This record gives sequence, C-alpha cells and structure tokens, in this order.
Amino acid sequence: MISITTSGRTIGVNFNDKGEAEVSVWAPEAKKVELLSARHTLPLAKAEYGYWELVTSALKPGDPYHFAVDGKEQRPDPASLSQPEGVHGPSQAFDLKAFSWTDQSWANYPLEEYLLYELHTGTFTPEGTFEALEQKLDYLLELGVTAIELMPVAQFPGSRNWGYDGVFPYAVQYSYGGAAGLQQLVNRCHEKGIAVVLDVVYNHLGPEGNYLGEYGKYFTDKYHTPWGGAVNFDDAWCDGVRRYFIENVLMWFRDFHIDALRMDAVHAIKDFGPVHILKDIRKYVDQLMAETGRKHYLIVEMDLNDNRYIAPVERGGYGMDAQWVDEFHHALRVTSGEERNGYYADFNGIEHLAKAYNDTYVYDGQFSAHRKRFFGTKVESTLGQQFVVFSQNHDHIGNRMLGERTSQLLSFEMQKLVAGAVLLSPYLPMLFMGEEWSEPHPFLYFVSHTDPELVEAVRKGRKAEFAAFHLEGEAPDPVAETTYQDSKLQWELLGQEPHQTMFRYYQQLIRLRKEQPALRCLSREQLSAEANKAQQTLELRRWDAGQRALCLLNFSDQPQTMALPTEETSWRKLLYSAETPWGGPEQPNDQLLAGSSVTVQAQSLLICTNHYV
Repeated sequence: MISITTSGRTIGVNFNDKGEAEVSVWAPEAKKVELLSARHTLPLAKAEYGYWELVTSALKPGDPYHFAVDGKEQRPDPASLSQPEGVHGPSQAFDLKAFSWTDQSWANYPLEEYLLYELHTGTFTPEGTFEALEQKLDYLLELGVTAIELMPVAQFPGSRNWGYDGVFPYAVQYSYGGAAGLQQLVNRCHEKGIAVVLDVVYNHLGPEGNYLGEYGKYFTDKYHTPWGGAVNFDDAWCDGVRRYFIENVLMWFRDFHIDALRMDAVHAIKDFGPVHILKDIRKYVDQLMAETGRKHYLIVEMDLNDNRYIAPVERGGYGMDAQWVDEFHHALRVTSGEERNGYYADFNGIEHLAKAYNDTYVYDGQFSAHRKRFFGTKVESTLGQQFVVFSQNHDHIGNRMLGERTSQLLSFEMQKLVAGAVLLSPYLPMLFMGEEWSEPHPFLYFVSHTDPELVEAVRKGRKAEFAAFHLEGEAPDPVAETTYQDSKLQWELLGQEPHQTMFRYYQQLIRLRKEQPALRCLSREQLSAEANKAQQTLELRRWDAGQRALCLLNFSDQPQTMALPTEETSWRKLLYSAETPWGGPEQPNDQLLAGSSVTVQAQSLLICTNHYV
C-alpha cells in the first residue's frame, strides 16, 4: 500500500506555508502531464507509483486550471476542490487551510446520542444553499435533533441532483456554496451544538463529467454495479485508487470538520484484496483521531445483514461504527398498510416488526422469497447505536413513481404511530426533512444533466421503470425544473394546522426519548417486543436505571383492548397519540391506566412508565 499521511491532503492542488502550490496527479501510464493555467503551461515531474508532481508559485488560490495528459484534451483535476463552471469546466485552486475555524470547543456527541435528520441541501430551503440552511439551525435545535445528515454534496452536473451522480468526490457542489460554504456551515453547526454527517459515494461515479478514467485505472471491468462501472479497489493499479478515496475520507474529517460519514451502498463496493477498503479506511481514521483528539464515525448503508461490516477489526470485522437497517423500515411500512410487492414482499407486517425490535435483522438466516435464497446472519452486537432506523428516507420516497411521502400515503393518526415506532426503538432514529410537520410535497427524482443523449436516456429509463404503474399516471420528468421545485419544503405550513400539531408531537416524542432513562438506553438486551397478529397490536417494553417503559402500538383500524402488565402497578401516562392535544379524537383522561387493561384507539400509540427500585 502506498504510504498515506493523515496530516494533510497530498493529491490535487494544495498550498504550503510559503503560499506555493504543491501539485500531485496520479496518471500511472502517462508519458507527460502538464498543468495549464491562464498564464502558464507547467510540466509535472514523474514520481513513484504513477504520480506526477510540481511545486510552483505560479498558481494562486482562486486561479482556474486544467491538466493535460500526453498532450490530449485538457481536463479538470480529478481531485479538484472547486468547479465553479460545472463538471466540464476548469478546476479552481482552493486553499483548504484558509478558513478560520471557531469550533475548537466542539466535542462530537457519543454515537448513542445521535438523533439524525436527513436533508437535501437544494430542496431544504427555497434558496437551496448552505447559507440558507444555516438560517434553519435554530429550528432544528427547537425540534430536538442532534445531527444533520447532508445528502451528497460532491460536484454533480448542473444544479439539480440528488447527489449520487457526483463525479468530483473532493469538490463541493458550487451552486450550494462550494467548499468555503460547507466549512462555514459545519462551523456554525458546531457553534449551535449540532453534529454534521455527510453522505459520500464510493461505490460508483456518475456518468456525466466523469473524467477519472482518462487519468488512471479508477474503474475495473471485473465487477459491475447497478449504476455503472465498479471502482477499482483490488485490480491492477488499485493502490492509487485506494489512496484517492482514503484521502477523501480524511479530508472531510480533518479539513471540513465533518463528524461522521454515511457511506452509500457499501455492498456494491467490490474488494476481494487481502485488506478490504473499509478496513483500511478504519485504520487511517483511527490514526487521524489519535492525532487530533477529535471523534469521527463511519456509518454504512448496507443491505447484506452481515455482521462483518460493524464487527471490530480485532474480531475480523471492518470496524464500521453503525449501519442503516432497511428491514426495520420495510416491516414498519408493511405493518402500516404498504402493499407486499417488490422488496416489501418478504415482510409479513407486525410480526416482522416485533422481530426487528427484538433481533434487529428480520432475516438472520431464513429463506427470502424476494432474494430466492437463505439470507442474513444473527446480529452479534448488543449496542443499539450501531443501527440506524427510519420510517422514510430519500430512497424509499424518491424511488416511488410519484415520490409520495408518508403524509400522502397514511392517515394523520398512522403518521404519528409510525413516527413513534421509530423514536421508541432502541436504535439511532433518523427523520427525513419535513416529515416532522407532515410535509405534503413529494420528494421526486430529479437531475439536470447537460448531455442531450443522457437526458433522454434518463427520461426513458424512468418511464420504463414504472411502465407497470401506468394507471397511476406518468412518472414526472426528472429533468424538468418543476420536478425539482415541486420537491422543495413548504416552510409556511409550519404555522398552519395540522402541521403545527405534528411538529409539537415530534418535539414531545424526541423530548421523551432524551429524558426518560428507559427510552434513552440503547442496549438491545433491555427490551422485549410482542406482536398480536389478530389485533394488529404490538407491546414494546424497555427498561433501564430504575424505570420501565411500556409502549402499546395499535396498527389496526379499530380500538383494541390491551393488557397492562400485572407485575407492576402505578403506571403513569407519558403520551397518548389519540388525545386531542395531538390532533386525536379522545379527550385526555387521567383514569386511563386505572385498570388491568386499556383500550388503545385505532392507529395510535400509548407510552407509559413505571418507576421501580
């Protein structure tokens, strides 16, 4: 493995203490590499392992530049930090060390205190910028979240994109505010007491503006992904590629003060070398943390139900801190009425939801009809903070033809119930922007590619994907600006009903999760969940620090009588979603828990507690 330093970025264009540009480009099979600026053509000298290097005072921060390999067409820097003119334009030299950080007193939260809020920078505010996002931080504090999760910000074509089509992993989307804007946002978040998680994509790059292959063997034909060529982590010339992505991880943590990374679809990363790339990333992040004293987390999206990803390195794992758990979402959505087709076909509803509480993985060795094979392993970790759960996210909304949120698919009462199911779990909960006020706008799939052939291919692909759903209408045009505008949050709804009530309800759920010991504890050994299939009810018990919590969830369309445990007495109501303060049909009743059973209204949840010594 090529030696990697954690003290500073070493590839691309970086500025030393003398103000000189230190330039390094990986082009292992090139005969000549030149840097082209407005005033100069500067040759780079060949160094070890396929790198080309130059130290010059002729390039200053803010200057545009290109590279030319073997005298061919000029291209942007593969490790560019700034692309003001888009993915096809020149790179812009940027000094990462120029920003004046004021977050020296910031200490990242323990992972178990993360309450995540996923957002898309472009549609979160009318302006769609980091600066506008800053103006909403007080609102997020009022809601009670502790960490925002930014969907990918790596430079993508145009100004409208989910972010998973990025082609410059080091460059921050210029229309959002660029690298300086992201540094300012993170600094401000830390001043407010909010952690920042960044979504990054290391399994593929987008199709437009992807020039990496012209420099070196960044991609391999050995494997394929659903989104294009696989990144070369274990084939010939893979060392330069591995260094490229490891340094990218280190840059976000060291130079942007990002607190955690969410790595997209790591099951699509193909690496059969002796040391998996995730394990290597873990090693260098540990080194960085030892040097800086700052804590950073590595969270992966992974649907393999494989303990290896989150197991410690010393036990043969890759050492990731946490993973997303789609199966909790799938079981919850089927329980709340989602049709059992596609990937929902494997889930039977409330019994699988109870299993998701008890065992985390629903499939931990059983036969999966959807996958047509036995699937999964039993979870070894007892730490609930190693798993991120949600009732909706960008994928499961935006991959629907019409991009409907739960606000459009479920009743107001059921929305409150599924929110409670997530926030009462022993896992890390994640909200998707706007769900906390029942935002009715969809979150649609949108792009703004400039290549006409690619634009048409995207349109045709989207139509073909939903051809079987023609009775529901046409899939919105992903290239149209109206599709993007229709996906923006409507902040004015916060002052209207029933949105204001939903917001207060989320606030109260979050407050209870933080304040009640039994709900705050994330030990998977201190809970039990039992489903009643006939009633469509679920009893969730949790306990810690002298307190028991009883959560009764009724997913049916009828009131259901549920027993109160007889081994404890003096149950105290913490929240009942069916009551009028939360927009429900029932008047508050102080005698609700006086007997040995309680009638829980349709599509509602009741949370009560019993302190013991």
